[in-house]
Amino acid sequence: MATRTRRSQRRTEALSRERIVEAAIELLDAAGESGLTFRSLTERLATGPGAIYWHVANKGELLGAATDAVVAAALAAEPAASAKSPEPAGPAGPAESPEAPESAGPAESAETAGPAESPEAAGPAESAGPAEAAGPAESAESPEAAESPEAAGPAVSAGSPQDGIRAIALGLFDAIEEHPWLASQLMTQLSHSLWETVAPRIFESVGRQIRALGVPESSWFAATSALMHYILGAAGQNATNAASARTLGPEVDRARFLDAASTAWEQLDPDDYPFTRAVAGQLRGHDDREQFLAGVDLILSGITASLPAR
Repeated sequence: MATRTRRSQRRTEALSRERIVEAAIELLDAAGESGLTFRSLTERLATGPGAIYWHVANKGELLGAATDAVVAAALAAEPAASAKSPEPAGPAGPAESPEAPESAGPAESAETAGPAESPEAAGPAESAGPAEAAGPAESAESPEAAESPEAAGPAVSAGSPQDGIRAIALGLFDAIEEHPWLASQLMTQLSHSLWETVAPRIFESVGRQIRALGVPESSWFAATSALMHYILGAAGQNATNAASARTLGPEVDRARFLDAASTAWEQLDPDDYPFTRAVAGQLRGHDDREQFLAGVDLILSGITASLPAR
């Protein structure tokens, strides 16, 4: 009996929940949601289904755990250089709006909030966002449960709150682009499972930076929701575009596709589509990441412009 117990313990340690979730992510990346089955998972892990069921109850829990693991890693990533804002224009003025889409890069925003509080010092957000309305996120689906408030936010301890928000946005943008299944899973969780870990994790990360900007508490929920919805929506649309482009075949590259779309816009009826014709050239050859960040900066410009004067 003692020998069997020791063998069972060694098997459980070798096949941890984290390893199962890691293998599930690999299968999702390779074959999508339909390719993730307990049979394929047991084959990949060279184990029996009983050992997997010891850690996860069903496919829904496994999908939730995989989604949470990828999101947690994206929010914990070090901010990329492209997420940093250029030289600030001054200590107290409102942020300037980004350039037009053809040259859209990170906006040269002025930092308006004064000294930025670090996410660790800020503590949990006090807004009535999903994390608070739903109660503590104690989901068994998270393989990397947030053991402390700091675990929920990105590893951004320096720089302005605007830089922190850009880092969060690009982390999620890259994660959704790298994992094509992630966008639909995020939408599923945000529409059906606000009390699970993923929604509060993202809301907390963005919300801390909103509070550090000096946004009044009455506007925390609206400002955080606007950024969160834009980030996930735009990143999801970009992932969908990339997936659609792959179905066109290797002979149709992105530049050729955009050139054809831009040409079609230029040929639209000038009376019905004067604006679309005017910006058709900007569609051709635009950079998706720069355009995405330009949208983040437009929202930040509106938020910082509405801050009370200091």
